[in-house]
Amino acid sequence: MLRPIVVHRGRKRKGKGFSLAELKAAGLNKLKAKKLGIAIDKRRKTCLEENINMLKEFLKGRENV
Repeated sequence: MLRPIVVHRGRKRKGKGFSLAELKAAGLNKLKAKKLGIAIDKRRKTCLEENINMLKEFLKGRENV
């Protein structure tokens, strides 16, 4: 399962799901993300570049298969 990086109290840890802003920046919507098995966290508001790149790499790998 694909898990995002979350910054909490200055430390990085694995999060529960990607924020809606990160999904949008990677070119996904909620429905497509759920179909691909990507976890979504509605409570998160941040949009980290690291997570966007992770989603884009995941999508690139899915296109080749």
